[in-house]
Amino acid sequence: MSTTPRPITVMVVDDHPLMRAGLTEAISSQADMRVVGEASDGNEAVERYAALRPDVTIMDIAMPQLCGVKALEQIRGEHGGARVVMLTTYKGDAQILRAVKAGAQGFLLKSTLRKDLLDTVRGVHLGQRCIPPEIAMELAQHMGQGPLSAREMEVLMYAASGNSNRRIAERMTISEETVKAHMKNVLAKLAANDRTHAVTIALKRGIITI
Repeated sequence: MSTTPRPITVMVVDDHPLMRAGLTEAISSQADMRVVGEASDGNEAVERYAALRPDVTIMDIAMPQLCGVKALEQIRGEHGGARVVMLTTYKGDAQILRAVKAGAQGFLLKSTLRKDLLDTVRGVHLGQRCIPPEIAMELAQHMGQGPLSAREMEVLMYAASGNSNRRIAERMTISEETVKAHMKNVLAKLAANDRTHAVTIALKRGIITI
């Protein structure tokens, strides 16, 4: 007597109700998948994961209160075997690198969801790592650059607010030469031409927010 295999259980996490509804509808239309729960922010995701233990979780990387990466870190910290796919709108999001380090099993670009969603869920459930080529290329590009240090981040934040090197030096109680040295490192790590370019890149990649 043949038995029907148990469907893949999925939890959907996104702060936009329409996105959750679309994902749920697409997944529920498949005979081998079942949505067992939803969450609208990172805190709720951590709680719901513990209660539901889904096979695969699809979670937005950018959410209010507790972002997807921090929720991923908490979920993986408590449940090492959790398989989480991160949703992102932008292939160069700096959070992607953090999510990789936190143990994300896969990524989905919102622009290619319709094409990649179901294969990604099945692949991740089988233990595969599913990273779109665009994101893989971006990761390879940024892997060697190293993250910005706390001091470099601080200098960049002040620069983003329009402060001169002298003003930044005063605020951080360091010399102007040290500010210039930090800024030089920032430019190198972000492959930026000048400080305005560095701020633009950092904002676009989600490294800083204003």
